[in-house]
Amino acid sequence: MNLRQLEVFRAVMRDGTITAAANTLGISQPAVSKLLAHLEDQLGYALFDRIGGRLVATMEARLIFADVDRAFRQFDMLTALARDVGAAKIGLLRIGASLPIAYSLVPEALAAFRKSHSEVKVHLHTLPKREIADSLELGDIDVAITLSPILAPTVRVETLADIPVVAVCPAGDPLADLAVVRPKDLLGRPLISYASHAEVIGPALDKAFEVDGEKRDIAIQIASSIGALPLVKRGLGIALVDKLSVWQADGVVACAFAPEVNMQLSISLNQSRPEARFLAPFLSTLRSALAAAKEFTVRSR
Repeated sequence: MNLRQLEVFRAVMRDGTITAAANTLGISQPAVSKLLAHLEDQLGYALFDRIGGRLVATMEARLIFADVDRAFRQFDMLTALARDVGAAKIGLLRIGASLPIAYSLVPEALAAFRKSHSEVKVHLHTLPKREIADSLELGDIDVAITLSPILAPTVRVETLADIPVVAVCPAGDPLADLAVVRPKDLLGRPLISYASHAEVIGPALDKAFEVDGEKRDIAIQIASSIGALPLVKRGLGIALVDKLSVWQADGVVACAFAPEVNMQLSISLNQSRPEARFLAPFLSTLRSALAAAKEFTVRSR
């Protein structure tokens, strides 16, 4: 039993006659009859009764037809899928992003990306940076978007923009009236921020306070800036976090902070693995979303 024989059987079942099946398949009537006879010989039972010059499907034929038809429809779907993949219509893009980026830039970029690539499946992983770095090295994601570079031998990093740290206070707070918030302005106010041991940003903030002759005393320590906003709204303190975290946020005000401290919005790729087919158009929409924000210093490529 082979696929050609099953294809002939399916065509006869669907079209009802040898002649119609031959026309559907583009082969001669004798060829259809011969292939059908060979299939019946191999199965050991008749698939059709010849009654009054007509073919009538046997019970055995009806039993196997549903599965044969399903198999060919699945094969047709696979053929169409392979064709679409080859035409760059369908694919998969796996993105690893830190929470502030996943809540701000990524939705804007994906909205634009999917207008022209609606058939591409996207897997978005929002993880801590360490887990994003592991996923990138293991090949579980195609691109990492973080607020500091991922440093590894096979990883290529491009910094897109400097994201400033801002002082986030409730709307109506006296701090909101200041042109720039400095460490001395935060004395006596509970501080919500990253730990001193937090990679890059913690020591940088500690140093900013030291430059101003102050010590950074954290009342509520956070791992991600997204978690700071509900705390600020509840009146639990002033947050020193990245500006992406307040992207289109309501009920809070982001104030400029000095001495200036920046985080680096970076994309990282694992050069030891092939580049995803749809990565370039996605990164183009990501850069466009960043440029449209007009409040970050976008680095030239």
